Amino acid sequence: MKTIEITGFGGPDVLHLGERPVPVAGAGELLIRVAASGVNRPDVLQRQGHYPVPPGVSDILGLEVAGTIEAGDPLELAAAGFQLGDRVCALVAGGGYAEYCVAPIAQCLPVPAGLSDVEAASLPETFFTVWSNLMERARLQPGETVLIQGGSSGIGVTAIQLAKLAGARVFVTAGSAEKCEACIALGADAAINYKTQDFQDEVLRLTEEGQGVDVILDIVAGAYVAKEVQCLKDDGRLVIISIQGGTRSEFNAGLVLRKRLTITGSTLRPRSVAFKAAIAKACLKNVWPALADGRIKPVIYRSLAAADVAAAHALMESSQHVGKIVLTWEQHHEKADCR
Repeated sequence: MKTIEITGFGGPDVLHLGERPVPVAGAGELLIRVAASGVNRPDVLQRQGHYPVPPGVSDILGLEVAGTIEAGDPLELAAAGFQLGDRVCALVAGGGYAEYCVAPIAQCLPVPAGLSDVEAASLPETFFTVWSNLMERARLQPGETVLIQGGSSGIGVTAIQLAKLAGARVFVTAGSAEKCEACIALGADAAINYKTQDFQDEVLRLTEEGQGVDVILDIVAGAYVAKEVQCLKDDGRLVIISIQGGTRSEFNAGLVLRKRLTITGSTLRPRSVAFKAAIAKACLKNVWPALADGRIKPVIYRSLAAADVAAAHALMESSQHVGKIVLTWEQHHEKADCR
């Protein structure tokens, strides 16, 4: 099968097409013939040497795929409601940048009705992450207000829609007027251009009596945390899911005490299959129907052929995109005979 290989840690130019044997599905797994692979920020970090592969996980990049079921134990597939040839998307801990990918059956979901493979490949990493952190860890409730840092990112466009689906009021930050407009179009109630406005001042201005927001979903951390503590109202919850702004933060701990704040965070990749399976079930019940009927939608900025993976990573690092970047493998399937 064709794969994306890394010649050594570095810039996008270290990525190139290669070949490896087709992986074999083990107990509790299925083999997916991949049509499309989602591109995510952790892929960039792994390419740079900053995101070690968990023990026992493929060193091939890629955390989400969509395609058709190629192989798997018939009884296990049937128990999960699948059969050979079904279209699925899957969250994987690695191995997604390839024509074939093994995934735990419990982390696979049917492609929502009406969605393409490219759209389906954009779902698992961001929807699993946002559901786990915004709905379960932060316990976002109807009528509450949430601030989403990086509203135009893949995480951001997903969080906007899931928060609105949950009945919340949504504020976002983004880095340009155009990105702010895109977030408003997706349902955000207010968009703050962090390059021209102070998000702390704006959040306090936008909330009643300057009380602040109930929940903050943060992909930045670093110096942002001090401002976020100021932005949270009593019993507010800050959930950190990425550290693009650095790992060190200095903030007023007295406010944490007085306002009874919760500061938490998580990372999804090293969690157990059982944990991810529970998220999959929650998404299938609460999110997939909304995708099927159009209440929420995948936001695809660009799809590129797998051979253009270096350009996809360069685009990711440029932060010009609004939504997801996806690689496609159709060009190679007609040449592959891996059965």
